[in-house]
Amino acid sequence: MLTPELKRLCDTVRETSFGIHRYQRSGHLEKVYQNALVHRLGKQGLRIQPKHPLNVYDEDGTLADEHVAQLLGYLRASRIEDGLLINFAAQKLQSRKYVLSQEEEQLYGQN
Repeated sequence: MLTPELKRLCDTVRETSFGIHRYQRSGHLEKVYQNALVHRLGKQGLRIQPKHPLNVYDEDGTLADEHVAQLLGYLRASRIEDGLLINFAAQKLQSRKYVLSQEEEQLYGQN
């Protein structure tokens, strides 16, 4: 279940991402959008750590090597329930919030 604080944070990231996409359009390297997002969120007072390292574990507990399948794997393996996947490269900004219930191993996607 999304807490009000997490919902506000996701809304802020989505709105900021939309503003970047509206200004930059599609066609840039991922790093361009990443830098813009880090910059704009930082200006809003959020502490940002881009490409935060995330340990992903296989079923037997071994560390695994590093789009949707990747995010879902990260959520499941890291035991984090919420993830936000943003595609700046599309003509129209694509953003989707994913919630993976660890108890039931169910996925809920929201635009």
